[in-house]
Amino acid sequence: MTTPPVTAPAPATAVPVATGTRGARAAWIMLASGWSANQFSALLGAYRSRFGLTESTVTGLFAVYVVGLITALLIAGPLADRRGRRRVALVALALNVLSTLLLMVGGAWGATWLLLSGRFLTGVSAGALLAAGSAWIKELSDSPRRPGLFVSAGFATGGLVAALIAQWAPWPMVTAYVPHVVLGVAAGWLALAAPETGRPTPVHSPEAHEHTGHRFRRTVLPLAPWVFAAPTIGFVTLPSTLHTGLILTGVATAVVPGTGLLTARRVRSTPTAGLLVVAAGTATAAVAAATENEPLALLAAIVLGAGYGLSLTYGLTRTAALAPAHQLARWTARFWTAAYLGMFTPYVLTLLGHVTTTPVLLTAITLLALAHAVLSSRQVERPTRRRTRDTFPQFLQKR
Repeated sequence: MTTPPVTAPAPATAVPVATGTRGARAAWIMLASGWSANQFSALLGAYRSRFGLTESTVTGLFAVYVVGLITALLIAGPLADRRGRRRVALVALALNVLSTLLLMVGGAWGATWLLLSGRFLTGVSAGALLAAGSAWIKELSDSPRRPGLFVSAGFATGGLVAALIAQWAPWPMVTAYVPHVVLGVAAGWLALAAPETGRPTPVHSPEAHEHTGHRFRRTVLPLAPWVFAAPTIGFVTLPSTLHTGLILTGVATAVVPGTGLLTARRVRSTPTAGLLVVAAGTATAAVAAATENEPLALLAAIVLGAGYGLSLTYGLTRTAALAPAHQLARWTARFWTAAYLGMFTPYVLTLLGHVTTTPVLLTAITLLALAHAVLSSRQVERPTRRRTRDTFPQFLQKR
């Protein structure tokens, strides 16, 4: 007589993984996160002209955001696994709204130190939301795509709305941020009704953990930087190269993630497909930059947005599939951290611009993306052959 296996009782705070509309209600916090990231980017030109910000100050405003974001990703992921996703996500949302209020005051006073503080806090709160919120919403709705869809919607709308307000509304450096404050408060109210998803009991299987960890490092992390390298070329590098105005910059900021959102909703992605689309986008961008053709630049932005959507969908879905349940938040944080490294692409291109032209650099990125696509297609085939070769001797041993 065999003894039936004993199942560890679930924590008192645990709930069913998928809880229908609760996941959709909580997902609005990811929209607020994406909105907060791009609303400031669309106003950089206005800050330069109104406050006379130097290029080093603008670079500093970008840098403190990335530092805050990556730091929060690395801390909030493990913290959410230990303390619960809901608690960390709601605190991060409160900080997200506070960061926008600091930017509003900094814009009203023309205080650069408040802008720097606000941008750093935006990065911290956005990073914590990406780590804890992505895991929480995935477990609530059983949909690894949903966090990426809502973040992309925030990226698409935040920059465009801020640019439109800054162009025509009074006190633009203040009023451009009002929609995010309203959105953040509303998202918090909706998310309060969503329960904690509990903390799964760790399953001790070092071999399985090492195997999935190796696959994650080999297939997901190398692709991740392309997630944000593609869109930043579309709405940072191309507008600055073609010297477009505020509205066109805002349109590009909306078109790139907007296309990514539509692509992520309707297309099942593979790493090779995402890289090939990114390569097509950068090739188009190279021609647009060489000819200074704005319609072609807009087409390039659309294609780059599709590449962003495909890469993001694959990355989040694959991370959720490979991550141990009790470490989902920290693995998600690792993916987002690697993805955000791609945001340095426009600044690397700017530095290398002293050596050669932007079209040449974009052509080099195209070749790099194509090479990566070839490698990723081979990596998909290789495990199949290895499993066939390894399984046959094991079968003989069992016989």
